Amino acid sequence: MRFRYICSDCGRVYDTEDLMYQCPVCAKENDGTSFSKGNLIVELSEEVLRTAREKDHVTPNDFYPYPNDNEKEYPIGVTPLMKPERLALELGTPNLLFKLDSQLISGSFKDRASYEVALQARALGEKKIALASTGNAGAAMSAVGAAMGLDIILFVPASAPINKLMQSVLYGAKVVPVKGSYDDAFKLSIAYTNLKGGINRNTAYNPMTIEGKKSISIELFEQMGRSIPDAVYVPVGDGCIIAGVAKGFIDLKRAGLIEKLPRIICCQSTESAAITNAINSEDYSEFNATTRADSISVGLPANGRMARRYVIESEGWAVTVTDQEILDSQLELTSKAGVLAEPAAACAYAAFKKDKENFKSKLGENATAVVLLTGSGFKDMKAFDGRVSLPNAIENSEEEVAKLPF
Repeated sequence: MRFRYICSDCGRVYDTEDLMYQCPVCAKENDGTSFSKGNLIVELSEEVLRTAREKDHVTPNDFYPYPNDNEKEYPIGVTPLMKPERLALELGTPNLLFKLDSQLISGSFKDRASYEVALQARALGEKKIALASTGNAGAAMSAVGAAMGLDIILFVPASAPINKLMQSVLYGAKVVPVKGSYDDAFKLSIAYTNLKGGINRNTAYNPMTIEGKKSISIELFEQMGRSIPDAVYVPVGDGCIIAGVAKGFIDLKRAGLIEKLPRIICCQSTESAAITNAINSEDYSEFNATTRADSISVGLPANGRMARRYVIESEGWAVTVTDQEILDSQLELTSKAGVLAEPAAACAYAAFKKDKENFKSKLGENATAVVLLTGSGFKDMKAFDGRVSLPNAIENSEEEVAKLPF
């Protein structure tokens, strides 16, 4: 066997490679009033880890539960690791790095999870994948599905950004707008697979989403010369991305390739801080999420318990920032680093700015921080409405050019 499942809550072990979503025992306790229980951790076999350990260079494919013999079919990474010199100098953090996952094919980090779920579907002989999304996960799954010949059924809140929804339509997905929240769309997508079959890709509900997202940590390990950063700042909504980041480093440690985990930092809006509350006070109740950063606007995180567990295990912490701080950071990223990030991604940079003195006091002036920028700002240009405008046109004459104040 290449892998098995372990319940992240009760620790039960399931020695199977068959399709599983949640621990059947713990899942019975879920009543929709607090963070979901029963999410599964995929544990790779010792043979898989030993094979990776003996290589001079590893790739995410070495750590996937479902590897792919044709990685060029839909290439995932390696995304750029950027050193923003101007911002690093201003902040007094010389070893600040940005991981630009907006450079993935569909424009967001979510390609990573979608790719591994597509490989799961292929391995299990399924052609249909259903999911819920506020935009990025749906666009990513739709793009992967188009490349790999899979049927994608996507449930989305009707209020999701039109650019993201149009992406999925163009890729050929069957898009189902829902009059409700992301959490409502999530429930309906699960109902769909219960009624009509196929694979459910929902974040964390399908443990392969976390296995796909962990690929970023394997990439970082090689990009940084087979070493790791001191801390990784991650934008957080449902808790799946941050769990994936942590899981990648955990697998590297289990393989004997690193000695310790980096600090995993949970970055959230004050208007969607459910997981931050859980980290700080073990409060697993629903949060009234209203943040403008739609990709991380989640009231009842699907992977909140596992996210909390991994942040604590890494000796990390949580940072919250206001929506205004997020939007200001979004503009700063464009004007001082040349990076157009969506608001959810800018949340991680806003959190690092706010936390920089704490970061330096705990880890040192020269510690390395990687800020994960998860999605492209081109997906949500409405975020700039009322904040940035095009200048008025000038007359077509040299006299008008001479009048320009710059």
